[in-house]
Formats: sequence, C-alpha cells, structure tokens
Amino acid sequence: MRPVVKNGIGVFSPQGFLDGNSSSSFLSMDDLAATSALKVDMILVSLKRVIFFNKNGLDTFIKLFIKVRQSNHATVGFCDYDDKKFNAIKVFYKDDMHFSLFKTIEIAYLFSSSFKNQNKNVLLYSEDKSQRTAMAIELHDNGHNPVVAMTQEEFKQKASKKEAYDYIIDSTFLGQMGQKIATRVTGNAIIYSISSFLDAEIGNKFNIEYHNNSLNVGFRLFIFDAYKVISMNIHALNFFSRLASSAAEYNATICFVGMTFEKTPEIFKENLEDSGILFYEQMDDILQNKELLDELGASSAANVKSKRMLNKKIVTELPRFIDATVATIEMMTNSKAVKQSAQVQNIEITDKTDRIASSIGYYGNIDGMVILVFPKEIAKKACELLIGEKTEDMEMILDTLAELVNIVGGKIKTLLSDEGISVNITLPRTYHDVDSLLEVIENRKGVQVDLSFNDDKFLFFLTR
Repeated sequence: MRPVVKNGIGVFSPQGFLDGNSSSSFLSMDDLAATSALKVDMILVSLKRVIFFNKNGLDTFIKLFIKVRQSNHATVGFCDYDDKKFNAIKVFYKDDMHFSLFKTIEIAYLFSSSFKNQNKNVLLYSEDKSQRTAMAIELHDNGHNPVVAMTQEEFKQKASKKEAYDYIIDSTFLGQMGQKIATRVTGNAIIYSISSFLDAEIGNKFNIEYHNNSLNVGFRLFIFDAYKVISMNIHALNFFSRLASSAAEYNATICFVGMTFEKTPEIFKENLEDSGILFYEQMDDILQNKELLDELGASSAANVKSKRMLNKKIVTELPRFIDATVATIEMMTNSKAVKQSAQVQNIEITDKTDRIASSIGYYGNIDGMVILVFPKEIAKKACELLIGEKTEDMEMILDTLAELVNIVGGKIKTLLSDEGISVNITLPRTYHDVDSLLEVIENRKGVQVDLSFNDDKFLFFLTR
C-alpha cells in the first residue's frame, strides 16, 4: 500500500474490514520502511474508509508501529475516526496505548514539525489532565495558541463559538502519556478506589509494586475510596493490616473513606485501627482540611530506610533520562538547555531560595527515581501557558509542575521502550520547598546534572 505524504506525515488508508486475516494484506514492514526513509515525523493509519475493525485487526498494525518506533522514533498511530471508533480503541488497549490517536489528519498536522509557526488558535480538551497538558505544550512549541478547556462543560461552551478557533481538538491521545494507576490530589495524597466484596483477591488486584515505588518517591498519604465496598473477610483484613505495617516504616498514613460496617464485623474496624489505619466518612473531611493533610503526612516525608546503589544499567540509560527532561523544559521555556556539570554524588543544592521540586519513580526492567529541582519562575511560566493567565496560587503551580514531570516520565518511558526496556512510572510527588525533598533523599547517592535555561538554574538528579 502506498502512503500519502503531506506536512511531514505519511498516511496509509486501508478500506473495508480490518481483522486478523485481512490487516496483514493492507500494510507490510516494507511499506513502513519505505515511508520511514522519507524522513516523516509521523506514520499514521487512517480509519476513514474502514467499515469495521476488531482488536486482532489493529494488533497487526501496532506490531509494525513498535518496529518503526525502534528504528526511527517517528510518532505512530491512527487518525480519521469518529467517537465510536475512538472509544472502541480505548476499550481494546485501556492504559496500554503506546501509540497516538488524532481525530482528523488536520489535527495531526498541528503536531507535526513540518507545520510549525502557523499561529493557529486551537481549543483543546481531554478528560485526562496529563493529556491536556502534553497537548498544550506540544502545540505551543509548534507555534500555535492553545486554549485549554478544563471541563467538558467549558469545552462545549467554548466549542459553540467555532469562529473563535481555527481548530477544535477532542478525542485525541498522545501516545507517550497515559500511566493511570491512581489519582493525584491536592496535598500529595494518592487515592485508590475499591469496591464490592473484599477478599483474598485484593492481594492479586492491588499493584503492590506501584505502591512501594510511590513510597520510595516520597508519597506519605494513601486514601482508599471505600464508598462502594459492601463487606470484607479475614483475608482482606490481613492484607490491609500488612499494608499498614509496611507503611509505618516510612511514617506513611493509610485512610479509609466512606466505609460502612453494616455487613462487616465491627471488630474488623477495631483491628484495622489498631494497625494504624484511619477512617473518615467523607473525602472532603481530609482533602479540604490542610491542617489535617499536614498532620497525616501529605506535605511531609520521612527518609527511606533502605539505601540502594545506582547500577551500571541505569547509568547507561542516563542520556535518555536527560533527553526527556531537557526536551520538556525547552518546550515550555522556549530556551535551550546548557549543561554545566555532571557527577556522581549526594544531591547538593546550594541555593534553596525560590526553588520547588518534584520526583517521579520508575520500575520494571530497571527501577529508580528522577528528581527535578525547578526555579519557581519556570513553574509559573508553565502554569501561565496552560491556564492562559498569570497566577501566584502555589497549589495550582505545584499541580502544573506535577503534570510537567508526568510528561517527562512519559517521555522516559517511551525512550526506554524504544530500546526494549519496559518500565512503569509512578505519579509525580511535588514539594513546596527543597528541605521537604531532602527529607526523602537524604544520603542517597546519585547522578546530579546541573543545567541552565536562560540563566535559570535547574537541577536533575537520578537515584534509587
């Protein structure tokens, strides 16, 4: 099949039915290799003429996408679909979408480097906050003017004024993002949702590796949304008791919200309270009480007891971590990074004034933690880009910082995947000040890289 190449994008347009039997006849690795040789930014498969597809049919393309990304790092994915097809793809691949989705080819052009500096006014919305942030930064970097709708209602209201925008984006997905295991909320708490009858299966369903890495990153408050829990048995009780005991080693707090004990023995609640778990009736009882959040540990961090050394495999991949970080910061500051020094040491921050920080963990084939220390002004610039106005609201600035670090994590995940290294990432943990960060990583040795963006000092630290 021959592609149509325009604005740096090669588009294949199969037609008819895509299933496991027919897809391989539409597109081959030789077709993709020939297109890659044209130095395109993206290789996309248009679904405009596709009447029906199933997961087996799409899997054939996705296997080819993986090979393309490993060879030339081009963006790969699908375009030209309606909401029904978009939702079907999301159901098929859920949180494992390493490819991109563009509702129309015209929307894809906006993200192509061959379509830069067109100064287009673009309204965008995604229910995924990380996706909204990533798209806004990419569009801004390409010379467009993104307007971000924070809610679906706001999006509908603004989209009704079509004359105000050159393009309107929804039902679009950038493939390097989308690590959604839990929800970050104000106060650096992680919320887990549980429901129905809790038994021994909770131990299989709960991602303990993710939880432990969140502790390692510095999260200290974990809330279980238990409004929909009907009851639990002794096996679930023992699981949560063990979870609370391990959390105590980090001075972390576990809370249950909305749990009723109409069908659960009251003695279970007493046992859980004895293990250190706290119970609250409403989520707002915690999240809207900043003093309580501080008391529960959402704004502090105890040092991790066990210290692990960096290994050769992690240090070998250091350039990829740096590339992901620098690319993101350059996009949001419109400036070039200058590397000033790099060495293995305990983290050293000589100037703590007007500095805020964030950390993100990764685990899988390799594991560890990336720490970024920002000048507050850089975070303010990013916040202004995303909300369209200046702000001194520290919580909003920290939320923006977390989303930027989440993008860094997504890029790291993609770059490592291209090398056959599979990792997952935790949610970002943010810190109001440098001292709070140092409580987490005190005495940890790592690779420190000092960078400068337009004379603003910026610190990168990779550790375990």
